[in-house]
Amino acid sequence: MTSPLSRTRSRRATSSIAVRVAHTVLGGLAALGWLLLPVARPGPGDSAEWRGKGPVVEEVSAAPGQGGTSADDLVLPVAAVVVAGSLAAYASVRRIRRARTRTTPGKAVPGTVPLAELDRLARQSLVGTDDCVRTSAEELESVAALFGREAVGAHAEAVAFARSELMVAFRLRQRLDDTAPDDEEDQRRTLEEIRARCAEAGRRLDAEAPGFDLLRALERSAPAALESAEARFRGLARRTPAAQATLAGLHERYAASAYLPVAGHVEQAKDRLVFATTHLNRARQSLDRSEVARAAAYLRAAEGAIGQADVLLTGVDRLAAELDAAAVRLPVALARADTDLEQARAVPAGAVGGALAGRVAHTGSVVADVRREAASGPYDPFDALRRVVRAAATLVGTPALGRDEERDLALLDEACPVARGAVMAADDFVTTHRAVVGSEARTRLAEAQRRLALSSLTFADVQRADALAGEARRLAERDVRTYGNPYGGPGGDGVRGAVLGGILRGGSDPGGSSDPGGDLPDDVDSGDLATAGDAAGGDAALGVASFGGPRTRYRRAVSAPAPVRTGSATPPPGP
Repeated sequence: MTSPLSRTRSRRATSSIAVRVAHTVLGGLAALGWLLLPVARPGPGDSAEWRGKGPVVEEVSAAPGQGGTSADDLVLPVAAVVVAGSLAAYASVRRIRRARTRTTPGKAVPGTVPLAELDRLARQSLVGTDDCVRTSAEELESVAALFGREAVGAHAEAVAFARSELMVAFRLRQRLDDTAPDDEEDQRRTLEEIRARCAEAGRRLDAEAPGFDLLRALERSAPAALESAEARFRGLARRTPAAQATLAGLHERYAASAYLPVAGHVEQAKDRLVFATTHLNRARQSLDRSEVARAAAYLRAAEGAIGQADVLLTGVDRLAAELDAAAVRLPVALARADTDLEQARAVPAGAVGGALAGRVAHTGSVVADVRREAASGPYDPFDALRRVVRAAATLVGTPALGRDEERDLALLDEACPVARGAVMAADDFVTTHRAVVGSEARTRLAEAQRRLALSSLTFADVQRADALAGEARRLAERDVRTYGNPYGGPGGDGVRGAVLGGILRGGSDPGGSSDPGGDLPDDVDSGDLATAGDAAGGDAALGVASFGGPRTRYRRAVSAPAPVRTGSATPPPGP
């Protein structure tokens, strides 16, 4: 379907061409008339012998001032014709050149957003909406723990709808990254749909935010919410030593690559709990002084930190269980690979070409290497199982061996846990570092989650999801390295980690990822945190992440009692 914008451009382009042609034709006719006028006009002394008579012609030629034509009379008309023709040729060549080098027809409509700027806005919308969905889901869990799942049913539906719209937007972004269309109009339509999907997700969250505020009513239920948060905090504090011991056990049993995804989780969880401790105490003190609005702001920040500490500690326990399960699955996968090798070697050499022999040699080498690594000491069960499954899949897919549905299902069963573990580890990393993770990592992660959620899951989908999860983790780690280490240097109040995790929200950079700002000013307290924009004199105080988006600015909320309101999650409209 042709957009109204395209139709307007086409009409304008057609009318502009018609005007040019009309001007050229009128100019040529005027010049031609000027050229013929002296010849067609009879002189005052002409006789009837004018028609073709030699004496008359000679008389006219000899007396130009009497109405005849000379070379001087032809200079201006000929020059006019040449100029008009040159202008027409230049306009035609220029129009053809523009048509070849431009993908949109006609003249650009004033106010159209440049494609590069639209791409930046689309990435920014993806990051902002993803943050809003994540923080809304986290706060929903806090309220569900206090009032029950039934009480948050409508709000849970809003979060599910927003997540579905966001997944479609991420899918469009992934498709654009995989196969960028040459046509600028196609790219523009895709980017505009991405922004529209994000805006629709934000509008749905915004619509539910007032009802969510009424349900939660922290101004009335702050004491109960504070007790619930403190109970969760105490439970996580008890789990921290156990998670530390679990991580130490992984260090002894497996290679470094196996536990590397959670290597810093316990320290980061402690950092979040320190932040939660400070803000729970401040919330309690504010309640004692009947400053309910300030207590609510502190409480929301503490709940965000508690939720992320739970994610970090749970990630350690989950990875330990997944590695142990992979270590149990590995001998079974090796035995099945041996059976596949026996069947492949039993195929007569003349029945197939050299491709099968190469696959047999490769699979045999991989199986031998994995057995040697597993027997020699600490190893990575995930990596070992991944390599064995991939090598065995090359044999199972060989036409000479035929199709074995039971073996295909076994391969799928062996590959799924590895891929799901990689996807969940990447999601945990993005969740706890989302303030600096950009749109690329989030897009790859969303595509990996989409593929694993397919109803008719295939081995190719699982393999692709595993690869996308690894790419998402690498891109997210790159974004964090670019930002810097928030856990180094002075300060042990956990504020830097809270900023990194998006618990305290700042502005967004032009590249589409949140920018928590630079070093904290020396005179800024953790309860009065400012970004680099404040240091420059701007109003960029951090906001508390909450349902539907950031709440009333954090600094303002904790400095004076004020009602806590929901900020808009809808991405701002473009120019």
